[in-house]
Amino acid sequence: MAHEVSAASYKDLVLFLATAGIVAPIFKRLKINPILGYLLAGVILGPFGLGRFIHVAPWLDYVTVDSPAEIAQLAEFGVVFLLFMIGLELSWERLRLMRKLVFGLGAAQVIGCALVLGAGAMLLGQPPAAALTIGAALTLSSTAIAVPVLAERRRLHSDAGRATFSVLLFQDLAVAPILITLTILGRGNGAFRMTDLLSLAPAALGLGLIVLVGRLALRPMLKSVAKAKSEEMFMAACLLVIIGAGLVSQMSGLSMALGAFVAGILLAETEYRHEVEVKIEPFKGLLLSLFFVSLGIRLDLSLLAAKPMVILATAVGLLVVKVAVVWGIGLLMGLGRKAAIEAALILAAGGEFAFVLLDNAMGAQVVSPAIGQAVLVSATLTMFLIPGLAALGQRLGRKGAPAPISEAPVGEPDRVGPEPAGQVLVIGYGRVGKLVGDMLGRHDLPWIAVERDARLVEQGRREGRQIYYGDASRVELLERCGLATARAVVITMDAPEAAEAVVAAARGARPELSIVARARDARHAARLYELGATDAVPETIEASLQLSEAVLVDIGVPMGLVIASIHERRDEYRKKLNRPDALGGKRRRLRDASLR
Repeated sequence: MAHEVSAASYKDLVLFLATAGIVAPIFKRLKINPILGYLLAGVILGPFGLGRFIHVAPWLDYVTVDSPAEIAQLAEFGVVFLLFMIGLELSWERLRLMRKLVFGLGAAQVIGCALVLGAGAMLLGQPPAAALTIGAALTLSSTAIAVPVLAERRRLHSDAGRATFSVLLFQDLAVAPILITLTILGRGNGAFRMTDLLSLAPAALGLGLIVLVGRLALRPMLKSVAKAKSEEMFMAACLLVIIGAGLVSQMSGLSMALGAFVAGILLAETEYRHEVEVKIEPFKGLLLSLFFVSLGIRLDLSLLAAKPMVILATAVGLLVVKVAVVWGIGLLMGLGRKAAIEAALILAAGGEFAFVLLDNAMGAQVVSPAIGQAVLVSATLTMFLIPGLAALGQRLGRKGAPAPISEAPVGEPDRVGPEPAGQVLVIGYGRVGKLVGDMLGRHDLPWIAVERDARLVEQGRREGRQIYYGDASRVELLERCGLATARAVVITMDAPEAAEAVVAAARGARPELSIVARARDARHAARLYELGATDAVPETIEASLQLSEAVLVDIGVPMGLVIASIHERRDEYRKKLNRPDALGGKRRRLRDASLR
């Protein structure tokens, strides 16, 4: 018997999709961060927004979220996918180099802010256990908002951005010990037992299992899926890695986001890194949008109306304390005055893990529900301010400086973000692509290759070449491989349709870029010129010219005359195929004019 589908059961999903389709374009057009739009939409669509007026206007039920808990549960995957994508842009070596910031600045921020905020809560009349819990919850900042804001403002690679990310990473690591501490406090006597220390063992075992399985099985699994040449199977494998690592981490007592982050670091060392990034990016964006909507849904505006001074004073106090503490610690750690103030402002607001900690604390009766809800509203209000605080921090960080805080130096190994600048992209690593790479190497020109055949990728990796698996016809993959700063693109693929797609994608993204493409014959070369190739090399014509050169030299014609005639004939063919009205012809004329 077929299950009867109820339209009402899909109402929340339809509301969210409508919100995503309306909010983002409007706010981007207004040049306002879409995160604020999603948060405001959540407030309006939630039970504390329009939901309060359903008894007056029943029709509002159609535009109100019925199941905030279910939305929040799904929305948590937004943070999971975000941390996974961050992990993909890092490496174990990079993390080792960041250990001073992670375990120095990060630990000092968590301990320092927790003690100061906890002391403030005690002065306001809270018992020690509740005060310490509130301090720990408010210490944690919002990874889900801060990291996208930094990336959007191109500050993730700056000194302040690296410091901010390091602190956020340590905060994620600290969630499990804080939860264990809450469990001890919830017993009532607050006594510590050795069994409490043993409760950290599952967390260590879980992380160890993720690393071990990832090292041994991740690359072989993706290699097997890639050989099947199925987009659906590859996407399913990516989702399995993220969700599987997250579930193992959660069962170990850690957050799902931390497990996904470790899985991302493991994948960052493989040749499938960029293809995975392209596959997962849409999921991350959609789920993060849902996460921001769910945060807005939880905001109980009635508390703000009932206790405006208490809520606003708590929010302001939180911002002031965290800015002062983080700025001071940053200076002591040698971060630099400008970078320290920028990082302090970005980290000043509350975070999503405050909901997790305070929900547990209220359930364990460590914090009273009235106090806990008021603190959550204050923390949520500060999260609305993160984009503005980031803008203020960037302005203060650059004020009086001769130049902006620099990004990671070009060519720095294992740096966060896309490939180093100035490389040549070789699309296709068969016999032709391999020879092109060898010639570039002989002239000391850096290059990376993109190949769709997993076997060729594996072979190139064994030879020590920098080759990535993926479909280069998608501009998203080309951008991940450094298209924005590439010196040239060489397309060596033998599939005419695929070569045409890559030429069109690369030319659309970089109108001034030099694009050299392999063509099957004269007709295919003409098509590539129309799509924007700077140079197209037809196999049949080049083979004829090579044969002509060989026979002329063999029968005694002077080498100089032969080479001159071959070049002249090649130029004649190029002018014939690359018509003046073709996109490639226009690009070539501009290039020649710039060289004169």
